[in-house]
Amino acid sequence: MRFMSRPLAIGLVAGLSLAVTGCASGGKGKADTSYVARDVDTLYNAAKIRLDRKQYKQAAVLFDEVERQHPYSAWARRAQLMSAFSYYLARSYPESIQSAQRFLSIHPGNKDAPYALYLIAVDYYEQIQDITRDQKITSQALDALGELIRRYPDTQYAADARLKIDLVRDHLAGKEMEIGRLYQRRADWLASVIRFRKVIVDYDTTSHVPEALERLTESYLALGVPEEARKSAAVLGANYPGSEWYERAYKLIQTKTPKA
Repeated sequence: MRFMSRPLAIGLVAGLSLAVTGCASGGKGKADTSYVARDVDTLYNAAKIRLDRKQYKQAAVLFDEVERQHPYSAWARRAQLMSAFSYYLARSYPESIQSAQRFLSIHPGNKDAPYALYLIAVDYYEQIQDITRDQKITSQALDALGELIRRYPDTQYAADARLKIDLVRDHLAGKEMEIGRLYQRRADWLASVIRFRKVIVDYDTTSHVPEALERLTESYLALGVPEEARKSAAVLGANYPGSEWYERAYKLIQTKTPKA
């Protein structure tokens, strides 16, 4: 699931990527990414040149060198965050997460801490895969986005995180629906009930709720508990009266339950 606000992310760290004072060459080929003891101006500018050239992985390595060779300089903190950002642009998400987490562990109260946490969240977010795959990363994205909102609720990062949480929750609900439908195909009706109820209770604002209510109606009928099926259909009718899922549930109730 690709993060769609990359221009925003670039703009947010533009101030961090300004070259330091003094003139320096970024070097050619691989020479500037190999270990050579260099002053901080030269090293940081070499990283910035690589970033401007969209050589993101090489830029990240050089920003890491700034921190390693000059850990107590004013530019070490800046290089940490730029390393995380460069790894993100290179789609090296685990390395980006590691760099951002290191920044937060060393500078928890820094003014750029919200951005570091935001970067961690979108690193997880962009690794989300389709619902047929394991959803561990999806859950990690949800946790990171939630932490960002809790810790920095009034920031622009939190506003974007709230939008992403809705998409992540819809994705997780889709996974529950996939599993529930699988149980239905196996005629494991009790297991399908558990999955569809989870969607209705835990992901009640997602787009999957109407289908979950209809399939819950199906499962209850197959289990031989028509009263529960009627309740599910009634909730569906009250909240989604014009949906195709209510039409299906209504027909099922009419044809498969005794007339009152």
